[in-house]
Amino acid sequence: MNMMVEAKDRAQARERVIALAGNPNVGKSTLFNALTGLHQHTGNWTGKTVSCATGHFRHAGRRYTLVDLPGTYSMTPHAAEEGQARDFLCSGEVDTIGVVCDAGALERNLILVLQLMQMSHCPVVVILNFQREAKRRGVDVNAGQLASALGVPVVETEAREGEGVEEVASLLAAWSGKALQDQQERLLRPEQRENTPEQLAALATTIAAKVSEETQGNKRARDARWDRLLTGKWTGFALMLAMLGLIFWLTMAGANGLSDAMMTLFSRCEAWLASALTGVGAPPWLTGALLFGVFRTSTWVISVMLPPMIIFFLLFTFLEDVGYLPRVAFCLDRTFCRCHACGKQALTMCMGLGCNAVGVTGCRIIDSPRERRIAILTNSLMPCNGRFPTLIALIGLFLATGSGMVRTLTSAFSLTLALVLCVAITFGASRLLSATLLRGEASSFVLELPPYRMPRVGELIVRSVWNRTLFVLGRALAVAAPAGLALWLLANIHLGEVSLLALIATALDPIGRVLGMDGVILLAFVLSLPANEIFIPIMIMIYRAGGTLEPLGSLMGVKDILVSQGWTVTTAICVLLFMLFHWPCATTIQALRREGGGLRWALIGCLLPTLIGAILCLAVATVSHLVGG
Repeated sequence: MNMMVEAKDRAQARERVIALAGNPNVGKSTLFNALTGLHQHTGNWTGKTVSCATGHFRHAGRRYTLVDLPGTYSMTPHAAEEGQARDFLCSGEVDTIGVVCDAGALERNLILVLQLMQMSHCPVVVILNFQREAKRRGVDVNAGQLASALGVPVVETEAREGEGVEEVASLLAAWSGKALQDQQERLLRPEQRENTPEQLAALATTIAAKVSEETQGNKRARDARWDRLLTGKWTGFALMLAMLGLIFWLTMAGANGLSDAMMTLFSRCEAWLASALTGVGAPPWLTGALLFGVFRTSTWVISVMLPPMIIFFLLFTFLEDVGYLPRVAFCLDRTFCRCHACGKQALTMCMGLGCNAVGVTGCRIIDSPRERRIAILTNSLMPCNGRFPTLIALIGLFLATGSGMVRTLTSAFSLTLALVLCVAITFGASRLLSATLLRGEASSFVLELPPYRMPRVGELIVRSVWNRTLFVLGRALAVAAPAGLALWLLANIHLGEVSLLALIATALDPIGRVLGMDGVILLAFVLSLPANEIFIPIMIMIYRAGGTLEPLGSLMGVKDILVSQGWTVTTAICVLLFMLFHWPCATTIQALRREGGGLRWALIGCLLPTLIGAILCLAVATVSHLVGG
């Protein structure tokens, strides 16, 4: 009965739709999360929201639909996501628009506010965010004066701290009625009607100057000094490399010991489980499938992936929140322009370090279709989080020299060089594409450098560990567990005296040898198509399919197995290069097809890194053969 009444009420009173609009990086997604309880990804840089997110919140017993729109500077779109925001705001589906403004950049934000008041057919509420941060930077905005100057309600909030959220919900809900819409129309100032964009910009400047006050202790000069250091012609690249090396050093210093400890623990668990299964009379095939297939593959993924991912994502998220990543894009902008690509591609490259599928989707922030496609096709040239554990493990086992601190430093230096190589290859591939398949000149764009913000520790940990590390680990385990079972079955299904895995690996061996590897390695790359994270456990299982199956115990136990299979430093280098440059995972391939414009571009996006990796491996193998390595 209650359900029928609720359905009847919903039919009689349509659920109100409230849109959150605003410039990029003003805290829309953070406010959206606070109001709806959802977990839209946020970050201190432009372009984090490239599609609409929809949620709901309740106020005074009534439910409202809330839509988080991509950031836009004006109602005249210059990018696909800005057009998406404009189209939704003008669609007639919106009942109220909440315009989120950064109090520290009010003049720029007011242009959109005035345009929406002039063009839209629904009431506007101004949500003044980052007021406390603006005061720390020496700017004090009087919200009451701003409301009087605009003739619309203004509510203050600190979305990151959850302050003022209830007031925002109350005002957005109350300002949804038709009577209040008419009231807003009457309150609009005559000078705000039918103005050209140049006139609106001048009006925004006038209003911002009227309601803002420069206070003592202005910290903009301090931010400017940091910008000169982090984006300087000579210091920007040096500090970028130093920062990268520091991240890798901290990751490796903390990850290796923890990985060994986890492997030892899981080895003991495996021995205990084996005894338990034997004790209950489990048949050997069941013990092998569950223990040596599912359990061993899954625990390998946890041991090798979890420690470096926790540390790396924690540091990466810190740099993202503090506002450093847009400075990286600024430093790389000139080089991308020389490659006839867009400087925003640097931002999508940074996204690719977390996940290439996310990086490909993030290319929507690039305005030009030609430059957007270049960024999409080259994003897989950056190693994603799924490749980092393999890179870290193999570099530590075969390329690091010395012991203790020296060994960790050489590992970090090697991984930094590998990432520099990826960036250089990305530049070269972008230039090649712009001269062949995607000819054209680079377009100009405006890159907003956000203010420096100290991240909140709790939010930093939740986003880096829960939203990123555990999400990626869960995805890897979802693939690793059935893959381990399938591999064990293939290893134990024989044609004559040879397993199916061995037959396939033998068929691939000639190609693998030419590239400085072997058939087992190539087969592991093929079978890890669902997720790069499971490459090493697949390879180990294939190598050991015909031998004993005792637990590994530590990373050095992995090295012993690889060396026994004929691995040399040359083999390790070729595997590292092919791990950096080969076809992307299945999720990224789907994103390539969706964002690139069809199957043809998805195939190009797969072939491009694979050909680069094959050429590099062939070159290393040939040189090694010539010098007798």
